[in-house]
Amino acid sequence: MELWETLLLLLTVCISASVLLSAWSQTAKRRQLPPGPAPLPILGNLLELRAYNILTFFKELRDRYGPVFTIHLGPRRVVVLYGYEVVKEALVDHAEAFSGRGHLATVDDFVQGLGIAFANGERWRQLRRFTLSTLRNFGMGRHSIEERIQEEAHFLLEEIRKTEGSAFDPTFFLSRSVSNVICSIVFGRRFDYQDQGFLTLLAKINENFVGMSGASGQLYEMFSWIMKFLPGSHQQLFRNLNDICDFVSERVQVNKASLDPDNPRDFIDCFLIQIEKESKNPSSEFHLKTMVMTILNLFVAGTETVSSTLRFGLLILMKYPEVQAKVFQEIDAVIGKNRLPAVESRAQMPYTDAVIHEIQRFSDVIPMNLPHALTKTMQFRGYTLPEGTNVFPLLTSVLKDPGSFPEPEKFNPGHFLDEEGRFKKNDAFMPFSAGKRICVGANLARMELFIFLTALLQNFTLRSPVDPQDLDLTPPLSGFANIPPTYQLCALPR
Repeated sequence: MELWETLLLLLTVCISASVLLSAWSQTAKRRQLPPGPAPLPILGNLLELRAYNILTFFKELRDRYGPVFTIHLGPRRVVVLYGYEVVKEALVDHAEAFSGRGHLATVDDFVQGLGIAFANGERWRQLRRFTLSTLRNFGMGRHSIEERIQEEAHFLLEEIRKTEGSAFDPTFFLSRSVSNVICSIVFGRRFDYQDQGFLTLLAKINENFVGMSGASGQLYEMFSWIMKFLPGSHQQLFRNLNDICDFVSERVQVNKASLDPDNPRDFIDCFLIQIEKESKNPSSEFHLKTMVMTILNLFVAGTETVSSTLRFGLLILMKYPEVQAKVFQEIDAVIGKNRLPAVESRAQMPYTDAVIHEIQRFSDVIPMNLPHALTKTMQFRGYTLPEGTNVFPLLTSVLKDPGSFPEPEKFNPGHFLDEEGRFKKNDAFMPFSAGKRICVGANLARMELFIFLTALLQNFTLRSPVDPQDLDLTPPLSGFANIPPTYQLCALPR
C-alpha cells in the first residue's frame, strides 16, 4: 500500500472515531438531561417545530415526555418546565439555583448583560437592590406613584372623550398613557400625546415586541450566530433598539448637566448620585452604561407589557358586556362618579379585582417568560442540570394550568372568586414570573391596571362596531409575547 493511501486510511479512521466519540459523548450527556426529541446537527428540532407554533409544540412535547423536557433550538439546548407544580418547584423552592438569566438572542448582543433584566451575578444583585429600593421609595418630589398614574388616567380620559363615541384603535391611546407613567418616574417628565418623537418611540417598542414574536424573531433565537450577518426584518429590531437607546442617553445627559444631588427628580438622578457615591468602589456596578441599559429595560418593559394587557382587557370587556355591567355596578357603589379611582378602593371591589386578574391570566402577555439559567449544577426531578443550562419556565403553562384554573382556555372571573363572591387568591397566578427574578415593576403594573381600567369603566361604556360574538380574542402572533389583535372600539359616555 502506498504511503499516501495509508495516511488517508488513518485520517479516515481518526475522523470516524472522533465523530462516533462526539456522538457518544452527546448521547451520554443527554441521558443525564431530561428527555426530548433527538436533535439534528445544527438544525436541532427545527423540522418538528415548523409544523406548530412554538407554544403548541411545547404542549405536545409535555404530553409526550412529561413536565420537564429538553429541546434544541438550532444548536442551542434548552430545558423546558411545563405546568404550575414544576415551575413553582424551580423558581420558588430552588429560587437561587434558577436565578440566572439565560440567553435572549434578539437583545443579548445589544444589552451585553448590562441592564437589570439581563444582568447576572453580583451586577444583577446590585442593580436589583437599587432599583427595587428606588421604586419602592419613590414618594419623592411632588407626586407619589399613585398620583402620577391618576394624573395620567385623567389625560387618557380627556383624549378618549375627543373621539365622541366614534370608533378608534386604542393601541397608542393606551401605550402613550402607560409609557408616560414610567417616563415620569424614570425621566421626571411626561410627554404630550401629540409629541411625534414620543409616538415614534412607542411605535418602535411595539414593532420590536411584534418582531420578536414572529417567525423571523424566533429563527434569530436559534441561528443568531449566522443571521446577525444577514439582511432581513430582524435587523430592524436592532435599529429600533439603537434609536430607543439614543433617546435614553440624551435624557441622561440632560439630567447630568442639571443634577442637584440634594434634590433628585427621578430615577436617573438617583442613579447618577449612586454612581458618584460608589466612584471609589472598584467592585461597583454603577456606571453610565449599566444605567442606560437599566433605564432602557424599565422604559420598554414598563410601556409594552401593561399596555398590551390593557388592550386585551378592553377587547375582552367588549366581547363580554355582562362582565362590564357587573364592574359598572361595583364602581358606582364604591367609587362613584366624582373622584378618580384609588388603589385603596380595590379591597372593596372583589369582582373588579377578579376581572383584572383574569384579564392578566387570560391574555398571558409574556407566555414563554424570559429565559432563566442555572447558577450551579443541580439534581432536579431525577435529572442533572449543569451550571449555565438555559431553562424556559413557561408562564403560559402556569396561567393555563387546568389543575389550577378549570377550563383555562375560557375567560372566567370566577377563577378568582369564592362561593360568597369574595376575592380568592390563586398561587398559580404568575403573570410577573416568580422567585428571585420576579418583575421589579410588578407593584407598579398592578396599580396601573387597576386605576386605568376602573377609570375607563367609570366614565365609558365600551362597545364594539361589530357583533361581540364576532370578536376574536386569539393573538395573531404568539411567541416571545402574545400580541393583542387589532380592533376598533367605541367609548360611549356613561
